[in-house]
Amino acid sequence: MGKKEKLIERLRSHPRDFTFEEAETLLGCLGYVRDNKGKTCGSRVVFFNPELGTQILLHKPHPRKELLAYQVKQLLEALEGENLI
Repeated sequence: MGKKEKLIERLRSHPRDFTFEEAETLLGCLGYVRDNKGKTCGSRVVFFNPELGTQILLHKPHPRKELLAYQVKQLLEALEGENLI
């Protein structure tokens, strides 16, 4: 089982400690590219998939590293909606 499959399996289990870095790695494996929304974007980060023409907006958590439960759920729903996982 590769890194992508392990991250997908982990995301599907709705972990409380899924980090922003893990989400970024998974999205990168699925063809998404990180794009900060300008100089004043703060913690908002857009991941854009040029192949599909879709984007996913995540708020980078701070000072913690883990995504909140609703963010994990939204990420999972977005990826399932695009039939990527």
